[in-house]
Parts: sequence; C-alpha cells; structure tokens
Amino acid sequence: MNSARPELGIAVIGYSFMGKAHSNGWRNVGAFYPGGPTVAQRVIVGRDRERVDAAARQYGWQESATDWRAVLDRADVDVVDICTPGHLHEEIALAALDAGKHVLLEKPLANTLDEARKLAASAAAARDRGVSSMVAFNYRRIPALALARRLTAEGVVGEVREVRAAYLQDWLADERAPMAWRLRQEQAGSGVLGDLGSHVVDLLRFTLGQEVATVSGQLRTFVDSREGERGPEEVTVDDVAWARLGLSGGAIASLEVSRMAFGRKNGLTLEIYGSRGALSFGLERLNELWVDEGDGARRVLVTEPDHPYLDAWWPPGHVLGWDSTFTTQAAEFVHAIAEGREPSPSFEDGLRVQHVLDAIVRSSDLQQTVTLEGEPT
Repeated sequence: MNSARPELGIAVIGYSFMGKAHSNGWRNVGAFYPGGPTVAQRVIVGRDRERVDAAARQYGWQESATDWRAVLDRADVDVVDICTPGHLHEEIALAALDAGKHVLLEKPLANTLDEARKLAASAAAARDRGVSSMVAFNYRRIPALALARRLTAEGVVGEVREVRAAYLQDWLADERAPMAWRLRQEQAGSGVLGDLGSHVVDLLRFTLGQEVATVSGQLRTFVDSREGERGPEEVTVDDVAWARLGLSGGAIASLEVSRMAFGRKNGLTLEIYGSRGALSFGLERLNELWVDEGDGARRVLVTEPDHPYLDAWWPPGHVLGWDSTFTTQAAEFVHAIAEGREPSPSFEDGLRVQHVLDAIVRSSDLQQTVTLEGEPT
C-alpha cells in the first residue's frame, strides 16, 4: 500500500452474482467499519463492455474495464478482488500477487489441488514482500457461526463427538434446468462439491478448530445432460456429494451437499454434538443459534452488541442478512492490511480445504477411505 495515499484503491474482476455481492461489501465497508483505510471503488472488470459498464454504474464503481491485465499496471489499484469462475483463479491471482496487489479471492481457492498449491506458495512468497491475500469464505462472518466457534472453544458442548453438516439447494432439481458454466468441469473444476462443499469443509475447520484426517466419500451426477445454447450438452461435474469425515480431535462428521434437493433454496445447516451439549445453526434463519448446555435447547438471537461483529451494526433484535457478510469480509481484509497482520482465512486455509475436496473425489473413485495425515499443506 502506498503510505502517501490514505486510501486503498479496489478493483473487482467479475460483475455477475459474486461481483455484485462483493461490490455491495466494498460500497458499505466504511459506513459500518470506520477507523480503517478509506476504500475507493476504482474499477470493475468484465469481458462484456456493455454489461460491465452497466454494472459499474449500478454498483458504484468509478470506472469499468475489459482487460484485467491492464488493471494490474495501475498505481491507483491496491487490492484486486477476484470473483471469476474457478478456471481463471490461478492466472489472475498469480499475476496480481506478482504485481504487488493485495488479493481477495472467491472460494474455492482453485479448481485443482496443483493449482491450489501454486497459489498458496505464491501467497507465502508475496507475504514476505508485504502483500496480503485472503480467501472469501464469507460464512465465517455470520455472527451466529462466529459465536458457535467461540462457544465450542469455550467448551460449552464439551468434547465434540459428532457433527452433521449439509448444504442443500434445488436449482438443478428440475431436469429441464439449462446448462450453465458451473456444470462444466473445465470451468468449475467440480460441481456441488467445490461450490458448496468448500464452504462446509471450511466451516468445520473454523468452528471446531480441527482438521480432517480421514475421508470416505461418494459423488453422483443424477442428470448427465442438459440443454445448452447449441443443444444437449454433457454435464461433467457432480450434482450431489456425501462424505464421512474423521476429524483430528476424534469426532466424526457427516457431510452432504446437493443442488437437487427440492424445496431447499440455500439450506446450509451445521449441528455440533458434544459430551455436555449441542449447537445447531441454519442459514435460512441466520441470526439464530440453538444452544443446548445439557438442559434443553434454547434459541439465541445473535444480535446483541457483545456477539461477534454486531457492535458495527444495529440495535439488538434488528437482524442482519446474507449480504452483511460481504461488508464484514471486506472490512476484515482492509483492516488487516492497514494493521500489518495476516488476514484469515489465508490461501493456506484454502489449500487445506482443497486437500479435503480432492480426498473426497479420490475416495469416491477408489471406493475406499482416504487418509489425509501427512499430506503436504
């Protein structure tokens, strides 16, 4: 960061779903999390000139561009926020780090384990030059899940014994749903496993403070062809994935992710059961955490000022939404840069998640349990 300029210039690459969500975060970060560097929405980048121009106007960017490489040469851009499909992550992130730009990268870190290793190594080298990087696992910024992490660490549930984690959606349940880039392996890397499973694996690591040691997984593609622009096209990724995970602390976790679950629009659930109690969370009621300390479950409305992140927002009882996580995420990143501390989750965290995803795929292919102990991170 140029110390002579009291602000960070931001560039977002990608203007669709995630580009819109990240733009919302950058637009609001100073209003809710003052005290850090001022952020300036310099430029949003996309391939379609007309659409990226419209996005710049709608989302509050000063400029738009179609060449991300030229943006990396700009002295007024300090942070590059990458919201592209996975097959573009490696090239853009490596170039941005090499250009000395701080990098925020949408999850999952990469499409393959080899790509993830390269990105983590590059981030480590850039860190030595004062360049920061972070993976955008925005669900870590949900106050109820941050509270679940705190309560688990404080021993409220005792020794964690079993965990149930699922992320279910229904946007592909209808066989007539059209082809999309997320269904092509060359662009998305994997299907629901990388898209939703990466969130689940990261939240297991985040809330429990444990690593995945063993994996027994299964993947399934229920609809193997969908209608594309030029007719039927093969679906080359998974629709559903299941796994049994052995954790480093001795607990067992079940994982299920699906895009085929009728009636579930964005159903991320996490249940933690221990020797003294339990915690339960559902994304569709994201301001609530159910806490059982051995005397029956009680609902905690996570909107009090002493709950994680809530001192930046509204009076008690005034709930937050999914979009708020992106504002908090942006704040965490720029405050870490300004304070000279390492942002979290790091590219190394993203690599560890990628190891688990890769192990689930290998387990499904081999039809046997895969051990992660001793794998390079």
